[in-house]
Amino acid sequence: MKNATRTVKVGTVLVGGGYPCSVQTMWKAPLLSGDLEAAARKIESLSASGCDILRFAVPDLEAAETLGALAGLTRTPLVADIHFDWRIALRCLDFPVAKIRINPGNIGAPWKVGEVVSKAAAKGVPIRIGVNAGSLPADLKDKPDRAAALVEAAEREAGVLDGLGFRDVIVSMKASGVRETIDANRLFASRNDIPLHIGITEAGPPVQGSVRSAVALHRLLEEGIGDTLRVSLSADMESEIIAGREIVALATGVRKGADIVSCPRCGRASFDTHAFTERWASRIYSIRKNITIAVMGCVVNGPGEARHADLGITGAGDSVMLFRKGREVRSVRPEDADTAFGEELRKMLEETGNGGA
Repeated sequence: MKNATRTVKVGTVLVGGGYPCSVQTMWKAPLLSGDLEAAARKIESLSASGCDILRFAVPDLEAAETLGALAGLTRTPLVADIHFDWRIALRCLDFPVAKIRINPGNIGAPWKVGEVVSKAAAKGVPIRIGVNAGSLPADLKDKPDRAAALVEAAEREAGVLDGLGFRDVIVSMKASGVRETIDANRLFASRNDIPLHIGITEAGPPVQGSVRSAVALHRLLEEGIGDTLRVSLSADMESEIIAGREIVALATGVRKGADIVSCPRCGRASFDTHAFTERWASRIYSIRKNITIAVMGCVVNGPGEARHADLGITGAGDSVMLFRKGREVRSVRPEDADTAFGEELRKMLEETGNGGA
């Protein structure tokens, strides 16, 4: 059962209040004013793949202007991540940004925090308080129980905003350790109704980071804790989104979009599943329908083991077989595999009343 939290509106996305857990990622490079159209197209692609909310680092006022211009070009909720300078937050709030991420403790004097909160309230923009284990306040950084320190820091900062009458708040408490991340979020959830953004910070490269994140976030989501999440990887944004989607689907039993089943490949394989999957992954993940696509290497693990797949492709000796629900529908030469698969995918989506992305 999902933990009871208040509802916070982040652009078009409702966070908390029992709404489905949303998936986030963060823009991986400096945002340049000359690339706004290309950035907008990239954002639409990320959204199609399952990105519900997208965060940007905003280190200076120039970046605030650029993010503000970009926010007017996309429907995807964009978040401004700000540290130290309250003027940057104030400027971002002049634009249609969907959320501000700050740490009140490093914004400066209380009157500066008050100005940000007052303008956010007037604009109807929520604030996320982000607390990381590596940047705890000086009086908490040496506390032996780091989970408790994370919670104390988060509650202290949330109390500042609550004292100003501001309740559109989301909190995150992230560490690179699985256990302390789980413990901190459990403790906070047990005594607060503030929605939680969950994640492992600096989780690592794709394999290590995905495993760490899956262990921690799956456990929390199963316990009903967590309203939005990010899988923070030393990898591209698409990998973070796909990992986040998969964790949410496995933990909640609710999948939003296509699923890919593919074999690891072995000496029997007569079809390069790795290369094919890489070519088609983005297109498949952009399909907003709960279908399963199987990419298999040989007849042993083709239609038989992937009988459940809505559409599949597998090596079959000197040819490539396409199948639906375990039934062969077509056999083609390997060089025609991509064309044939594209045709069958289009046909299936038309028959099921879904045009994909």
